[in-house]
Amino acid sequence: MIKDDKIRNSFANKNWQEIKVKDSWQIFKIMSEFVDGFEKLAKIGPCVSIFGSARTPDEHKYYQMTVEIARLLAERGYGVISGGGPGIMEAANKGAYTAGGKSVGLNIELPHEQFHNKYIDRDKLLEFNYFFVRKVMFMKYSQGYIVLPGGFGTMDELFEAITLIQTGKIARFPIVLVGSEYWGGLFEWIKNTMLTNKYISEEDLMLYRMVDSAEEATEHIFRFYDKYLLKPNF
Repeated sequence: MIKDDKIRNSFANKNWQEIKVKDSWQIFKIMSEFVDGFEKLAKIGPCVSIFGSARTPDEHKYYQMTVEIARLLAERGYGVISGGGPGIMEAANKGAYTAGGKSVGLNIELPHEQFHNKYIDRDKLLEFNYFFVRKVMFMKYSQGYIVLPGGFGTMDELFEAITLIQTGKIARFPIVLVGSEYWGGLFEWIKNTMLTNKYISEEDLMLYRMVDSAEEATEHIFRFYDKYLLKPNF
């Protein structure tokens, strides 16, 4: 019923002045989210973002693996950024928090979900209304992406990162896909279909690494930054 009302309201007649005023005030809301995010995240230091499904239960092997990944990162001095919610996001914050590391949550306000998890440092919880503002924070302040199995939101964040690196819009950082049983078919299709049809190049297949353990995932991050200076991506 609520969805029906939203659709009806979107087709309701509005005059130009109403549209203009609403859009103008929305700009200030967007700006405030950018300013708040930049000010808080700039103080945290090198971080790795961990992505994956909000629906992953805590007894699942990928939940447990994520806790271990975050613990290993925290022990090496990296902060951990998650989307702030349950499932894999909670596991990421839990691993960092229990290891005494920096645990950051970029939570998004949604009509039916999600509530932030309890393992985020109190001073490192940010709430967002806009997905695109939130994604800028992930891109700008992450020195690496570790991606566990997930749904459309996980795919969106993964391919956003790959696209921006491929096109040179942001600095290159390591992207690690955990779980070859989950990701293997998708990236085989990318190789056999996208590459074969020349929609991507051979070099694009080097923008990510697929692994099956917490140790492999974190070692790829550590090895990558043995050679580079850590800094914001743009």
